[in-house]
Amino acid sequence: MRPVLHGDLVAGARALLCVPRGLRWRAARDLVAQADAADRYRRRLGRIHPDWGNGTLMAAALGRPHAPERRLDDPDYADCLILVLEAVRHWRQRRWTGVIGARPAKPMVFHHVRR
Repeated sequence: MRPVLHGDLVAGARALLCVPRGLRWRAARDLVAQADAADRYRRRLGRIHPDWGNGTLMAAALGRPHAPERRLDDPDYADCLILVLEAVRHWRQRRWTGVIGARPAKPMVFHHVRR
């Protein structure tokens, strides 16, 4: 996967907003895996992946349905940003440790109470 920038996280969170809450962690991991696969495809064949783009998280995310960007104090949006960050961290840890078959723990998702 290409380097992850702020815009990649925003695009990923926007894509996750369109996914039902109970399926978001899986969708976040899939999104990161698709960006990584697209980057390997691009490097190997010299062209972008037809479905997942150029290997950036943003390209993979914007190829899916995505919601408009929300304010950072929106609890649902904040949870989606956290999930994207957790998925990227999980992907990096697996690459560094070489643990391929490890099942990821579900990240802690903060549920905010509106007053």
